[in-house]
Amino acid sequence: SHAVIAAIRAEINVKKANLSVPKNYKDSDKVEAYLVGKAAELDNSFADEYRKTSLDGARGQICVIGLAIDEDAPRAFFRDDWQDPEAERGILHDFFTTVSEEFQRRRSFSIPHFIGHNIIDFDLLFIFQRAVVLGIKPPDGIPFDARPWDPSVFDTCTKWAGVGNRVSLDKLCKALAIAGKGSEIGEDIDGSQVWDYVQRGEIAKVAEYCKGDVERTRAIFKRLTFAPVLPPSIPDSQNNSAMPDSL
Repeated sequence: SHAVIAAIRAEINVKKANLSVPKNYKDSDKVEAYLVGKAAELDNSFADEYRKTSLDGARGQICVIGLAIDEDAPRAFFRDDWQDPEAERGILHDFFTTVSEEFQRRRSFSIPHFIGHNIIDFDLLFIFQRAVVLGIKPPDGIPFDARPWDPSVFDTCTKWAGVGNRVSLDKLCKALAIAGKGSEIGEDIDGSQVWDYVQRGEIAKVAEYCKGDVERTRAIFKRLTFAPVLPPSIPDSQNNSAMPDSL
């Protein structure tokens, strides 16, 4: 947002104003060159500092949320006009409404199960923080303060690597022979490139990539829980006796 951009530039200006020269710099020309160089480095650091807000709930922005319920196809909540100040608010509203409606539909179930990769340390926390910043009250039942042992969550990252450790989703996909990141759009993409896609007006591709991550996480969940997995469908003319395969 414009406010975040202004804040980052203000912080850079403060750093520039407080630049100091090493004590061994005595020549005035060297002092001037040093200060000019360091000021330029700070000016050039804006892009990196702005990218870092993607992991900062206080300054970041939700452009896409991916969700799949049971065996339903993944869906993505996003807005083409992501730059609109109300876009993120609309995404959160639609996401929370969908989750709330699902809670109401499944009132007989006492504990909804939220599954995700690093969902405890990042996704749930980030969504909660953005909801607080925007003043949007989430529905009751989303386990924002869940711990790895809570029955309401299944974190594939923690389940594989252990509490306090990390494994990337892509690395885990490769280990389990699951289609890797970007396979759904035929491009090499990961989280570090999402902002570049968004800036180029390709947020629809980001949404497809996000849905792909949901599908990958579901596949990993099934492997980690030893759930039966059906093989790819084959036309009857090629295989008249296809049977489910248990992994």
